[in-house]
Amino acid sequence: MDPIDIGLWVTGGLLLMVVLGMRVAFAAGLAGLVGLILIFWSRKDFATDELGWALTVAVKTAGQVPHSKVSSQALSLIPTFILIGYLAYYAGLTRALFEAAKRWIAWVPGGLAVSTVFATAGFAAVSGASVATAAVFARIAIPEMLRIGYNKQFAAGVVAAGGTLASLIPPSAILVIYAIIVEQDVGKLLLAGFIPGAFSALIYAGLIIGIAVIFKTVGPPVGGFTWRERFASLPQAMPIVAVVVIIIFFVYNPFGDAWGTPTEGGAIGAFIVFVMAVVNGMRWSQLKAALLETAKLTVMIFTIIWGVLIYVRFLGFADLPGAFSDWITSLSMSPMLILICILLAYAVLGMFMDAIGMLLLTLPVVYPAVMALNGGEFVTAADSAFGMSGTMCAIWFGILVVKMAEFCLITPPIGLNCFVVAGVQPDISVQDVFRGVTPFFVADGVTIALLVAFPSIVLWLPSLAG
Repeated sequence: MDPIDIGLWVTGGLLLMVVLGMRVAFAAGLAGLVGLILIFWSRKDFATDELGWALTVAVKTAGQVPHSKVSSQALSLIPTFILIGYLAYYAGLTRALFEAAKRWIAWVPGGLAVSTVFATAGFAAVSGASVATAAVFARIAIPEMLRIGYNKQFAAGVVAAGGTLASLIPPSAILVIYAIIVEQDVGKLLLAGFIPGAFSALIYAGLIIGIAVIFKTVGPPVGGFTWRERFASLPQAMPIVAVVVIIIFFVYNPFGDAWGTPTEGGAIGAFIVFVMAVVNGMRWSQLKAALLETAKLTVMIFTIIWGVLIYVRFLGFADLPGAFSDWITSLSMSPMLILICILLAYAVLGMFMDAIGMLLLTLPVVYPAVMALNGGEFVTAADSAFGMSGTMCAIWFGILVVKMAEFCLITPPIGLNCFVVAGVQPDISVQDVFRGVTPFFVADGVTIALLVAFPSIVLWLPSLAG
């Protein structure tokens, strides 16, 4: 059998396993191993005992992946940023952030929901994990909204959608994974996520205000806070802001060379939050819980990575990325129309897969095709199809595809954030959360359309970095 045919059959089997409910990490690892066996078995001129030889070589090839790839230094920043988020939660810093946002913003229609969105955006700047953000604010914000009469579906939808902002706002774990897979600069990609992340938060806030104005009973405003109370809430929220500023200056020093790598910046941020937590009286049980939660989420992410990378190694032997790239560039459609079709395909695929697994599975095939559409890795802006250099195209596409991953975190039937919110609040069903996030599909569609139409929203900060 031809390697391309093997690649297509194995990929079809992988998708079938995922649709039937197998975890992406295990489905990808199994598909990759079987694919490697078939690829080596098809090379019958290498050994007399073809199947035994193919099995031995495939197992050795797959066995090298977990350590050689997951031990990458760039991946080490994932647990440090996740730890920052959990330490901030157990130290009470997230509640202080939410309280400050509530006192300053809750007076507008749907103000408590708007406060939740901005508080999740602030927490995302020290967390980097969408699931953790959704879980934290499901505990903090939903009881507050229900207490003053918010519709429970709307309240749950706000938290689930707000949690997705951690996918874009640095330090984003998904952006780090994207950078490693496509071999681009982690720092520039994290920097590129700032404006689109803030832009998404503003669009969410505008949508919430519009809904609250039209449907008066959905999200009543909250008043009664004096200016003195508003200013009094700021000092307790400042530690999170301080950590964000320190990390930014450490990694992207605007006055000269960077002081360190994103990994070192994450480690310093975790240490600073730890000191703040100790000063605030964090107990050993809370520290232990933060460390355990960090370990669980990190292990989950790393398991998905090594499982999918076995499949990616198989794709390289099957040459499926090259074949797909040649097919994409041969289409008689405009490059922009093809890009939009690829993004729509991500929206469909995200209904059946989690965000990280989806990106890891598709990027080895889709990324070379998008770069070929633009004119190649080293094309200049003047000669490219999208009007940007190869490096800038990689950054732009990364933000677009991560935004699509955000979208998939709230789409049924696999929307992970929706299950997390329902799991934290037993009085709210998963169906309630899915109904509540429906308006945010429109907001995400508007955001993606604007990012496609105006790439400068994404590329302005990375271009300043040089």
